[in-house]
Amino acid sequence: MPISEAHVGRTYEPTAPYEVSAAKIAEFAAALGDTNPAYAGDAPIAPPTFAAVIGAAAWDQLFADPELDLALHRVVHGDQTFVFHRPLKAGDRVVGVLGIDKVRCRGALEIVGVTVRVKTVDGDPVVDSSSTFVHTRSAS
Repeated sequence: MPISEAHVGRTYEPTAPYEVSAAKIAEFAAALGDTNPAYAGDAPIAPPTFAAVIGAAAWDQLFADPELDLALHRVVHGDQTFVFHRPLKAGDRVVGVLGIDKVRCRGALEIVGVTVRVKTVDGDPVVDSSSTFVHTRSAS
């Protein structure tokens, strides 16, 4: 059964713990071309969009779910928002838990809203990352 509104509310297992390091923050900031001094030094914080690194690991579970029958090559990432409880910082060990918030099916088009809740391994909330994916179903 392909993805449908019946899948709203489904959640997945937490991702493997990810350790945010000063080196990874520096690499990410360099890739963005962002020289903000907050992303360097002895106690750097991560650029806000760094949360997408953890989110992407959680998205893998969504696209690997055989029941949903989603094909990554037929997906457009429509939008993404972040709600921060606090910045990600070097030394954080975090996991992401993905939940399906919304599914709208219109013919061959499926609009899927998900939220990845990023928390420390101790359960403290860090950031909620919400995304909308537009998936086209192949003609059968």
